[in-house]
Amino acid sequence: MGRVAHREIVMRMISRKGKIRTKKLPGAVARSGKKAQRAFAKAHDAAARKHGEGERAHRIAVDALKDRFEKVDKRWERKPKPSARTPATASRRRPATANVDASATKAQLYDIAKRLEIAGRSTMSKGDLLQAIQRTGTPAASRK
Repeated sequence: MGRVAHREIVMRMISRKGKIRTKKLPGAVARSGKKAQRAFAKAHDAAARKHGEGERAHRIAVDALKDRFEKVDKRWERKPKPSARTPATASRRRPATANVDASATKAQLYDIAKRLEIAGRSTMSKGDLLQAIQRTGTPAASRK
């Protein structure tokens, strides 16, 4: 009773030669990078072997994709790696000056200010955001 029979997969996302069948992928996955496509295809094939083809295998593959990728517009992009530093450690290790690109858009500066937890950032102009980021003394690239 404890033995699960493997089901035959009618449509594999990865061919026997190891190539991804991009025409069989959902639209957003097909527009994404190769790593996202491979992650979806491998998860789908494994789920289809265990549970059979259909909606369940598709949902399992999408859930597996969400672990390492996030949907941006109409494609999947890799999530940023979490920082190993804790907030207490980050506040003790601040360099003297910030390297912030003055030609960055207001949205990019806002995202940096959000990561730096700058208070009042939602009401600041682009120039105010730039000054506030420079005052913190933390390079934006090191906080990603």
